[in-house]
Order: sequence, then structure tokens, then C-alpha cells
Amino acid sequence: MRLRSIGKTLCIATAMGLLAQSAAAEKVLKLGTVGRLGMPIGDAIDQALIPTLEEVSGGQMTIEPHYRGSLCGEQTCGEQANQSLLQLWTSSTANFGSFGTALSIFDLPYIFSSIENADRISSEWLAKKQCEIAAEEAGHICLTVYSSGGFRQLGNAIRPIHVPEDMEGIKWRVTKSPIEYTLIKNWGAVPVPYDWTQLYQGLQTGIVSGQYVATPWQEIAKLHEVAKYYTEINGSWSGNQLSMDKRQYDALSDQEREWLHAAADAFGQRVQELDREWVEDGEAAIKAEIEEWYVPTDEEIKLWRAGAIDAWINAKGTFDPETATRVLQEQGMDDFIAELRQAGAL
Repeated sequence: MRLRSIGKTLCIATAMGLLAQSAAAEKVLKLGTVGRLGMPIGDAIDQALIPTLEEVSGGQMTIEPHYRGSLCGEQTCGEQANQSLLQLWTSSTANFGSFGTALSIFDLPYIFSSIENADRISSEWLAKKQCEIAAEEAGHICLTVYSSGGFRQLGNAIRPIHVPEDMEGIKWRVTKSPIEYTLIKNWGAVPVPYDWTQLYQGLQTGIVSGQYVATPWQEIAKLHEVAKYYTEINGSWSGNQLSMDKRQYDALSDQEREWLHAAADAFGQRVQELDREWVEDGEAAIKAEIEEWYVPTDEEIKLWRAGAIDAWINAKGTFDPETATRVLQEQGMDDFIAELRQAGAL
């Protein structure tokens, strides 16, 4: 009886030891994001990033997500990663600029001619190339670059806008981005820095009469209830990124890094699919309620691109001209390359 009791105790102890060893072996990566469930970034984290990492690692690596900015904002998430308070974080490519200029190329106006080209070129080589630079320059390992809302489009409450001169004199809301300010000014409008959370009211009261925001975000904010005229200029791509602090990444084993990249690849593919659906749904909802959704001709698009050249000049030094040229060439944008070179932007 005594031997049986001892044997039972040893079995329990062994089982507890194995459980403790398993728990100790599990590595939990804390992720901070302003994304939320119900939108592409949050859903792709939930549907692809988390389950893929758990599957490929056999449960040895898991992700603890913190959505809706509950831990940090975009820039502060990167700062907290540097302090080892979290491991993974997401942000716009523009806000990644607080840590270096490696991803600035994604924010250049008209660097991409379509969502399809943006997704293709980013996935095939551009994201990998720029993320390698970011690793050395910014202290963060950029795992993937993806869209959050496609392109920014023009919407206004005053009149139809077909070419830049139609914007003359209209007060247009802008963010703090120097590129956006330059674009709106060059297109003839009056740039007015204005808070996103107050934009609907600003349009209602006439403090501002136009905005340059990605389509699904305009639909979520119901800006089309006030702004009834839209122009599809496909100027600035809404790039985002998923990163890990470099020191913490370097501390991972080769196997753990392989697992992480497999999960990041799955996330990148899923967020791309969800984002396209989000853009299409947002456009459809807006088009059903507005006066005009105008798609410029090829000749008119050249006029819009001409207004973007100063923004490229102002951004010199933040991107590699040869890389930018390759991106444009792969899309057949030789005319734009010639204009940029003539202006000294490339």
C-alpha cells in the first residue's frame, strides 16, 4: 500500500514537473496596437498572426494582443518595445518615421498607381528591402508592410473636383504631415491643420470644407453625410507595419525567428485580403449617398501628380532614388520618372 502511494506521488510530481517545464518553455510576445477586432488589422491578428504562431511553434510561442491603443499609441508602442515592455507593435509607416526613415518611401505620393501594384511590389521585394534597412537604422525588425485603408481620396462639401485648379480657395483639412500639407497647397486649396476627432463637426460648420483621408475611414466617420463630392486620385497609400524590437528579436533562437516570420507572412496575406474588402465596402457605402464620385482621366491624373513633385523634393534624403525609380518603372510610370528627374527629385 505504501509503495503504491509513493508511486502515485511520483507520477503526480513527474506530471507537475512536465507541466512546469512546458509552461517555462512557452514564450509569450506582448503586442501593442491601435487596431481593433472588427477591422482588418485586428481581425488579421486574431485570424492569422496568433493562430499561425501557435500552430507552427506547437504552442511554444504565443501572442498576447492589446487592441485599441489600450497599452500605447503608435509611436509610444515603439518606444515601449525599445524598453522591453512589449515585443510586437504596429503603426503607420509615417509614424514609424519617429525611429528612422527606412519606411518613408511608402509615404511618397504616387509611388504606387493602384492598390494591386502596392500590394504586389511591397510583398515581392520592397518591404523586405526597406525592412532590412530599418533593422539597422531604427532598432526595430519590420516583419511586414501592409495597407490600412488603401489610398487617400479627396472629399469635399463645396463642389465637384476634377482637376487641381478646382480646389482653388477651399479650406482643406490636413494632418501634421509635411507631405500632405505640400500636396494640398500645391493643388490650390488652403491647408488647415485640424483634429481628426473634430472633422465631422468642422465640415458641418464650414471651418474646413474638404478632407484627404482613406476611403473606409471616411465611411466610418460618416464624413460623406456632409461632404458630397469625391475625387479618386489615388495619391497617398496608407502604409502600415508590424515590427519587433531588434534586441528582443536577436535574443530569439533561429527556430523561434522562423516561427515568427511564418506567422507574420500569414498575417500580411490575411490583412491584405481584409483590407481590400474594407476599401470596397467603404467606397460602395459612400457612393450610394453622395452627389459625385469622380475618376480622373489619365491626362487629369498627370495634373494631380505634377502637384506631388514638391513633396518628393522635400522628402529627398529619406529615400533611395534608385529604389524609388525601380518601383515606378515596374508600374510603367516612365513619364512621372522623367518629371521627377527634371525637377531634381530623383
